[in-house]
Amino acid sequence: MTDISARPLRPARRRSSKWAQKLAPYFFLAPFLALFIVFLVVPLFYALQLSFFRETMVGGIRFVGLDNYGKALTDQKFWDGVLLLLRYGLFQLPVMLGAALLLALILDSGMLWARAFFRLGLFLPYAVPTVIAALIWGYLYGPSFGPMTQVADYFGLPRPDLFNAQTMLYAIANISIWEHVGYFMIIYFAALQAIPADFEEAAVVSGARAWQYVIYVKLPLIRGTILVTVIFATIGALQLFAEPYLLEALAPAVITSSYTPNIYAYNLAFVNQDYNYSAAISFVLGAVVAVVSYVFQLVSTRREGK
Repeated sequence: MTDISARPLRPARRRSSKWAQKLAPYFFLAPFLALFIVFLVVPLFYALQLSFFRETMVGGIRFVGLDNYGKALTDQKFWDGVLLLLRYGLFQLPVMLGAALLLALILDSGMLWARAFFRLGLFLPYAVPTVIAALIWGYLYGPSFGPMTQVADYFGLPRPDLFNAQTMLYAIANISIWEHVGYFMIIYFAALQAIPADFEEAAVVSGARAWQYVIYVKLPLIRGTILVTVIFATIGALQLFAEPYLLEALAPAVITSSYTPNIYAYNLAFVNQDYNYSAAISFVLGAVVAVVSYVFQLVSTRREGK
């Protein structure tokens, strides 16, 4: 016979299973959330707290409110660094993303032999750590010992000087382009691969040429992907730090302690021991990055709507 007394337990089991299903996502997210809070949220709140204080010779650390932010907004060194990064982005972003898109279109066309080999080879520089990449290119750029100098000496040509004030920014941009072209190429290539083959067949039937299919079909379909990569690349450009910091020893007269806002904040904190003002500079830079990214996204969205 069936045990009747066991029947009332079934609703309870169902309720417990429902609760388990609801709590399961949070259980799997818990390790990430714990690390996110400990290593990002808590340091951000601590840095924000530091930015409201100032260490004085007489009174020690005291609360100054928004004084550090007011000082940052009128700091010429900080804004010179921001303008330098805007110049850097106007050159680096179009070249890097344009080359990545062109390479992705070539790979997606299917006309390239050994496509997997070229895809891996182009992506490989992204796997090289930024420190190693900067050291490699610093050796290549070397005005007294680099290969470029040796080749120039061999042919009796003047030695290239890439560490002067006029060319340093483009030399740094070249390092970043070399590092990240493959990364963005993979993103574009994945987006292009997601386009249904029916679109190409319809374009061929309608008599469209290959370049017309690319301009009027492929590029509009991956417009959202292009917008996202532009925003990410803009944020990365405004946070430039590693490459100029590592090249500073080779060009100390050009790469100063306030060459970029991140280098400026780093030197304020770890050289001048001014952690409070450095925190304020960092948050003002974060606000600049957010505003630039939002304005670009807003303009792009309005143009797309029109």
